[in-house]
Amino acid sequence: MDGNDERLDVIRSFTVNSFRLDPDSWRELVLQDENRVIFKGFFSSQDFRNLFIYRDSESGLSVSLHFPKNVQTKVICVSKTSRDAFSTGSVRERFMIQEVQGDSAMTSLVSVCEEVTCPLLSNQESSGAAGEVEEPQRIMERKKNETLVMKAQIEGWTFLPHQHGNTVHDHNLHDNSKGWKSSDLKLSQACDWTITEWLNLVSEFLQQDSSEAVLDKVKPLPSEEFNFWRSRVKNLQSLQQQLQSSRAQQVASIVQQTGNISWFTLRDVYRRVEEGLQEAEQVSLALSPLQEKLEQLEQVEYQQLGSNMAAVMEGVHQVLIRSEVYRRPGRLMVLLIEICNLFIQKSRDFLRGEAVMHGLVSETGRVLDDVRLVIWTLKTIKEANLEIQNQGGVQIPAQDGITHCWNSSSHLSFIHLDILLTRLQSIQELLCVTLQLSQLDQVLVSGVRGRMWTDEVQNVYQDFLCHVRVLSEYTCDPTDPGDKSFELLLDQFQAQVSDQERRLVSVLSRSFAECCVSSSAAQLLQIFGFLLDRPLVQDELLPQLGRLVKLVLMELDQTKLLFYTEREKSETLIRSKSSTAARLCWTRQLQLRAEEAMNSYKTVQHLCAGSAEGQLVDQRFQELADLLQVFRDQVSTERISQLDLDCGFILDQPLIQHTVQGMLGVSCSQQLRAALRELRYASRETDLMLHPHAARLFTCRDDITQSYLKLSDMVSCYNQVLSDALQVELPLIQDQLEELKQHLSELQRNTWRSGGLQLLVEQQTERVLIFHSTVSEARANMDAMTHIIQGWAELHLLQRSGDSLLVGGATEQSCRGLREEGQQLLRLTQSSSGALLAISLQLQETGSVFEPSVGVGLPDLLKSIINDIYAAASLPPGLSVNRHGNYQVSLQQRPALCELEQEVMSHLVQVRKEAEHLRAKLDRYSYLWESDRRGVMEDFLTYGRQLEADELEAEVTPPTLKDFRREIESLQTLSTEVAHLDDVITLLGWLQVNLQPFRESLLSVINVWKHMYTGYLLDSLTDSVQQVSQRGNDDEESSSSSFCLTESVVLLEAAGVQLPEHLAAQIQC
Repeated sequence: MDGNDERLDVIRSFTVNSFRLDPDSWRELVLQDENRVIFKGFFSSQDFRNLFIYRDSESGLSVSLHFPKNVQTKVICVSKTSRDAFSTGSVRERFMIQEVQGDSAMTSLVSVCEEVTCPLLSNQESSGAAGEVEEPQRIMERKKNETLVMKAQIEGWTFLPHQHGNTVHDHNLHDNSKGWKSSDLKLSQACDWTITEWLNLVSEFLQQDSSEAVLDKVKPLPSEEFNFWRSRVKNLQSLQQQLQSSRAQQVASIVQQTGNISWFTLRDVYRRVEEGLQEAEQVSLALSPLQEKLEQLEQVEYQQLGSNMAAVMEGVHQVLIRSEVYRRPGRLMVLLIEICNLFIQKSRDFLRGEAVMHGLVSETGRVLDDVRLVIWTLKTIKEANLEIQNQGGVQIPAQDGITHCWNSSSHLSFIHLDILLTRLQSIQELLCVTLQLSQLDQVLVSGVRGRMWTDEVQNVYQDFLCHVRVLSEYTCDPTDPGDKSFELLLDQFQAQVSDQERRLVSVLSRSFAECCVSSSAAQLLQIFGFLLDRPLVQDELLPQLGRLVKLVLMELDQTKLLFYTEREKSETLIRSKSSTAARLCWTRQLQLRAEEAMNSYKTVQHLCAGSAEGQLVDQRFQELADLLQVFRDQVSTERISQLDLDCGFILDQPLIQHTVQGMLGVSCSQQLRAALRELRYASRETDLMLHPHAARLFTCRDDITQSYLKLSDMVSCYNQVLSDALQVELPLIQDQLEELKQHLSELQRNTWRSGGLQLLVEQQTERVLIFHSTVSEARANMDAMTHIIQGWAELHLLQRSGDSLLVGGATEQSCRGLREEGQQLLRLTQSSSGALLAISLQLQETGSVFEPSVGVGLPDLLKSIINDIYAAASLPPGLSVNRHGNYQVSLQQRPALCELEQEVMSHLVQVRKEAEHLRAKLDRYSYLWESDRRGVMEDFLTYGRQLEADELEAEVTPPTLKDFRREIESLQTLSTEVAHLDDVITLLGWLQVNLQPFRESLLSVINVWKHMYTGYLLDSLTDSVQQVSQRGNDDEESSSSSFCLTESVVLLEAAGVQLPEHLAAQIQC
């Protein structure tokens, strides 16, 4: 609407004259956007009967569809004479324009008429003759009614006026039931007029419909629907109050007493108002939950709207169930249109049209995500409605007891939504094209003429950017479906994009023709992959795709030919593996080669779907794959059979064995490595089924590999010690070698099938590594000591001249060097020899004893060592002139050495005390070898425990399974404690006590004790099972044993007792 609209002429003329305005002021009023909407709504909508123009102290001249509040000046009221919408043209006869005062003036005028003027004129004593005041009274009454009607229209409710008549106010006439004369004709006519006017006003009000705004294409929101019914309730309540007022009751009483036919009309008015009020209250109550839900959605983030659409549509359908009004034709469609208008408005506010166009050159991805979100959100409205329809629609109970099914399948309900979705999908396509073609900036074509093709692509990209910048400068809102200029601009842009796509197809086709292998052609298509979904690109490029298909077919045929020509000599390809593994590896390479060709074809497979060429490629590839699979299955069968034989042979071999040269070696070392390698290859084949021996070796391949590596290291260290040992060293390490051989013999008795293999290998390997480390360290120390002594031999500390000794070579520096080297020699000697003396603690029948004895044998041994040291002093000749004598006697007579000898012997006494203290400490286990096991067992079986020494008698209590568990667990704890005793303990730094013999003997004793209890349980279990078998009953209670069979088995297994095979079989049965 503009300022030249003919419908505004009469309003403009009256307003300019009334307010004495200049034409510019009126033009400014009309050209404002808000005012244009108000004028358009007034002319186009049937809901608005009045238009108010007034002066505002802040904004100047204003216009409103509602009477302004707090306005003290005059207001121009433009009222329609009918509710019809006015099209363009002259509407002078359809308007009633008048000047009214503001709120305070209108109220004051009504109050004066009701409280002053009308009562004075109606008082015959103060006003004189009736004829003199009848006309003024009628005029004032009419003016008061007009004022009240205007006030009611301003406040949004309907006023029921009363026709003037003196008789209406004369109560005496009502009391006289027989005095009606011809003079009462005016009273009857006044009542007829009043009732007729009421009927017209009520009928006109009840005919108001909220769908008028939809029909006028104003796009109302749900809030207008809710406000319509809320104001309708208030207006009907006001009409009901007016009809129940005293004056209305007077009119009803008159027409009823006179028998006027208007009495039936008045009763119809009563009925229609009452029914209308009930209907309006019912609708308001039904709309209340939906209104609350929509008000909540107006406060949430847009991203959360889609998940709430189902609840909104459910609310709409609940309105149908609760309200009969919305079951009428078209009523639900109006409500759905208003709801769609609400979400359309929120969607457009979320997108912000100017941000959409700016997104073409900045943050295109984010804007595209927002557009997709809006499209998804709007589609969820229709999907939610469709989902309810698919569930059977809405079940509506009717008055006849029959349940009717309703659905809202009319497309008119979502017509505005569909129009916006169409526009948004066009915008989405625009943004997608922009994103796709923006990738041209990163395109780099390889090949002989790749630089030329890349430059041409960049030229296309620069042209595209120019078109995008032009489109981004569009200033109108692209989300407004009513703006047709955007569609014209979009069509122009799409034509430009089509031209650029043709240029790109030309570049792609020419570079595609230069590809000689399928991988390079597929790589080129992947570079331009973002364009392959464009319909125009597909149509133009489809003839060129046949070249890629031909290349793929050629490579598949070459692979098949290579398979036939090289099948018999495939083992020559990989010489480091067996022929079987080589064949499998070769077939895998051919499979990968064929799959690579197929991967190249898959880049365009979706474009060639259903074509003859595409079916031929699939057929050729499947034939080749089946051919390779058959060959692979044949080779695998042979390979698995041979591998199982090899694994079975390896599993039965001992872990280590002696070689011909007397050294140690890992049994079947080469075969084991080859088998493990084959199993590693087999693990890569997902379709291979291993035979039992190979499967067992494969299951524990990690443990066997670790054990093999440790055994190889152990064997290498052991052989190194033997091969490097000198003749003089062999007696020194002979005892340790014999001990190692005893331990290693256990490895020779066990095979790769044995249980606990990893722990056994680890223990024996540790022993050998310690022995190797000790011998290596001793050899290193010996080499260092030899080097020092050789250096001393080369020193010339004394010189001889004839029979005389001359001092010449000894200096302070050489003496200091001798002292330092002597200290180093002493440290090397101590680290090599460790403890000076070594004994062992053993468990014999008499108890624990030391070998040799610390009481007799040890002092003699130490005395002999001291004598050997003195005897060594007799070996070097003396330095005297005659060279007679030696140094032994002089050393034995030196007081310092005598004192040192006494100190050594005193240390021996201390060491003896420490040794006896150690033996006494270990004698805490003496009850294990001293106790009478048979007596202890008899006490246990009688009393359930061992009697104390001071107990002579006790209550006979046979042991329970709990008592057996207590004793067995106690022995197991004791066994663990003894097993953790140190192998060697050094006392005072020079007496080494070997505890291994004592520990092993004590562990054997503990095992005998534990076997005493477990053997009794095993015998009892055997007897019970035999009894059950003889009776042919599975019930455990049938046995005479007091022990539960299941718990007995569990206890024995926990104690490490393996049930005999026949007994285990009987228990399982």
